[in-house]
Amino acid sequence: MRSIPISRPDITEAEKAAVIEVLESGLLAQGTRTAKFEEHFAQMCGVKHAVAVSSGTSALHIALLTNGIGPGDEVLTTPFTFIATVNAILFTGAKPVFVDIEEETFNLDLFQAESLVTSRTKAILPVHLYGQMCDMDKVVAISDRYGLKIIEDACQAISATYNGRCAGSFGTGTFSLYATKNIMCGEGGMITTDDDGIAEQCRMLRNHGMKRRYYHEMLGYNYRLTDLQAAIGLVQLERLPEFSQKRASNAKYLNSRIESMIKPKEKQGFKHVWHQYTVRVRKDQDRDHVAQQLNNAGIGTGIYYPIPTHKQPYIKEICGEMTLPVAEQMAKEVISLPVHSQLSTEDLKFIVEEVNKL
Repeated sequence: MRSIPISRPDITEAEKAAVIEVLESGLLAQGTRTAKFEEHFAQMCGVKHAVAVSSGTSALHIALLTNGIGPGDEVLTTPFTFIATVNAILFTGAKPVFVDIEEETFNLDLFQAESLVTSRTKAILPVHLYGQMCDMDKVVAISDRYGLKIIEDACQAISATYNGRCAGSFGTGTFSLYATKNIMCGEGGMITTDDDGIAEQCRMLRNHGMKRRYYHEMLGYNYRLTDLQAAIGLVQLERLPEFSQKRASNAKYLNSRIESMIKPKEKQGFKHVWHQYTVRVRKDQDRDHVAQQLNNAGIGTGIYYPIPTHKQPYIKEICGEMTLPVAEQMAKEVISLPVHSQLSTEDLKFIVEEVNKL
């Protein structure tokens, strides 16, 4: 039976050779390859600094800390995201304030966001979900009006753009390099910024608060990326245009042929990088049954995310009960289909055929 996974790391001999080169060098920890990876990543994003860390979660944590977020502060964010977004806010002692989402993009409803600003609000943390950015003009306008820090969760949006400007270049950007992302190094993360002071603090916080060896100027963490991971990341970064073109082509194919579901839209002025190709079931369809039918046919699916973060048990204990109707409805309707770079034309035809049977 045909088997098409929802995601698959695209690894070639070049990635393998890069890892072997590091292994044979004997210099495995954070070093020259990490520095080179940071340099190239910053160039891709159009920013002065990129700081490599151990995961997207640690990138979010450090980004919040270096922007002065701490106990008693409030951070506006979305309930429709992976839990790491919210956990990172809680790590700092701050409180997440949940803003409902737009049905069309799954991203923050920025009109509602402004109504939730209080004297305690210190930052806005938009998530560029599935690979399409939030409306950053509106985010910047809210930030300017109320003096809020902007922390971009671009973990699913490497190289996405808004009006030609790259994700991670509007505030302090955070990225994930987990195995399923558009580029990956197994596990890892990156922080981007144009602020020299924030970049310096990020480098210290990832390495036990050190500027120089064994002189600890602040409480820090072991959030370093290894040269083994950076070696993979460098090769993947070189291949990013190829990956992005392939994902965009696959998404265009699916959008032009799928008829039985509500299809995603790429807004004008936005470059969607299709980390996920996420459709919605129609009113007469049961999402979980649809997923099971596709899985039985050999098509991998993903539900991102079945429970909005504000409905998670421990989050309710912290933030209380609330109703966010759009996020809650989307959690019942969304289903992601394969869109990764290794799909063949025959795979795409088969996906369309099986989806249109539903």
